[in-house]
Amino acid sequence: MIQKNSPSPIYHQLEEEIKGAIQSLELVPGEMIPSEKEYTEKYGISRMTVRQAISNLVNGGYLYRQRGKGTFVAEQKSEPPLQGLTNFTEDMISRGLKPSTRVISFTEVKADHELAAKLEVEAGTAIFELERVRLADRLPMAYEKLYIPKAIHEYVEKKFGLKIQHGRQVIEAAIAQKKEAEKLGVAEGSPVLLIERRSTFETNQPLAVVRSVYRADRYTFKINLERLS
Repeated sequence: MIQKNSPSPIYHQLEEEIKGAIQSLELVPGEMIPSEKEYTEKYGISRMTVRQAISNLVNGGYLYRQRGKGTFVAEQKSEPPLQGLTNFTEDMISRGLKPSTRVISFTEVKADHELAAKLEVEAGTAIFELERVRLADRLPMAYEKLYIPKAIHEYVEKKFGLKIQHGRQVIEAAIAQKKEAEKLGVAEGSPVLLIERRSTFETNQPLAVVRSVYRADRYTFKINLERLS
């Protein structure tokens, strides 16, 4: 409800009303929201106030406009925190999304100099390359290539008591290349996030390098900062 006597600006109250409707799925992605006139009449507020609230929500990624048609609910971005060592599945579940994977290929390749350095093996060493698309609620979220030394198998952690302890992640802004765009269902040249993670065991022995390309329109990262004393 809009409270005109509240110290909170009316446009902000309307923003929260619309956000609440989106989060409760009263308004779902792709659905057109009521017109400015409808909001004006429903809450008895000015059209300028309604326009400001909607513009803020468009800028915030909650809504999008289609010229000549109206304003619609946008696909909401996933926002896993940039702290702790989590994986894609954990990130998606924490956002209330159902994760899944579509494997494209699993092949044996030779490590080039860059990968060899990161995996701490000799250049030319046999490694496995896993190419896959990661999905959330059946929608493509990321295109990945995972590299792991052939000598290290999935059962190592259980058999030898080793645990994945450390991870270093680098994030860059980029545009989707032809193959990436095809796998993610976006236009070539669309904005994406390039993410590379190197994981190691407790012993500091490298386990894998994962190179991911995330859809920037569906995925964003947030980080919680605290003042140091």
